[in-house]
Amino acid sequence: MIRAVHLTRAFGSLTAVDDLNIEVAKGEIFGLVGPDGAGKTTTLRLLCGLMDPTAGEAWVGGHNVARDIDAVKDIIGYMAQKFGLYGDLTVEENMLFYADLFGISSAERGGLMKQLLAMTRMEPFRDRPAAKLSGGMKQKLALMCTLLHHPQVLFLDEPTNGVDPVSRRDFWAILYQLVRDGLTLFVTTSYLDEAERCNRVALMNKGKLIRCDSPRALREGLEDHCYAVATSDQKAARELLGQQPGVTGVEPSGARLHVFVRPGAVSPEALRSLLQAKGIEPRELELILPSLEDVFINLVRKSEAGHAHV
Repeated sequence: MIRAVHLTRAFGSLTAVDDLNIEVAKGEIFGLVGPDGAGKTTTLRLLCGLMDPTAGEAWVGGHNVARDIDAVKDIIGYMAQKFGLYGDLTVEENMLFYADLFGISSAERGGLMKQLLAMTRMEPFRDRPAAKLSGGMKQKLALMCTLLHHPQVLFLDEPTNGVDPVSRRDFWAILYQLVRDGLTLFVTTSYLDEAERCNRVALMNKGKLIRCDSPRALREGLEDHCYAVATSDQKAARELLGQQPGVTGVEPSGARLHVFVRPGAVSPEALRSLLQAKGIEPRELELILPSLEDVFINLVRKSEAGHAHV
């Protein structure tokens, strides 16, 4: 449903999206993850035809985005980061306004709006001005307006940024229902727990695709070994371990450290002995399956050092 081939966008000397190649299947939940400035929003705008590429091409639903933008607009929904509806209009009035924009007939819109309000549990708030909605409710309203014309592909740019955890969970429950009904979902997010919900995740940094695979494959395919370490002095342990040859990274993770080690470079016994020699007692030191956050941080660090490859 979505394909990008050598997609590139430069702003002067800055290349925001650099030679991006991706494919997204029909009915897939595809997540694009990266730090601020990685190029996520620019990628979405290129795929939606809101911005012209410097080089490369994109297709959505079999239509070339540059050459057949009207056909692309007919089958996509796009929800930007910033809430873009009218605060002085009620929930229902905003939906009616967008129904007019999409040319939805009076006969169809009544049933469609009722269905969307029920799905999002927004029926009790249909007469409330949009400006007086909570953050989660605003996102639900934006989603309803985006869905009014029955898009086949939905592009969401960090849709739950700044939304409370309960509303985030409710929002994702709605998205799962839409995907079960046949929608294809392309979402950018900075929440790694949300990325775990995707069928596949593309990790992006400074405009470049670092890695793309299922969350499980990303965790299991990390080249470095990951050890969970808990000690009597975490700060000193982090400084000490970070200086050792073969240790590629040491990151805090709650009450523990996650220590990344090149395979065969140093044994866990050697790490334990090293800590004990400095008077730091290792209460825990075990090999673990890294989280998606661990993978992301590890690969970003390597990409910034010029060692990562797709």
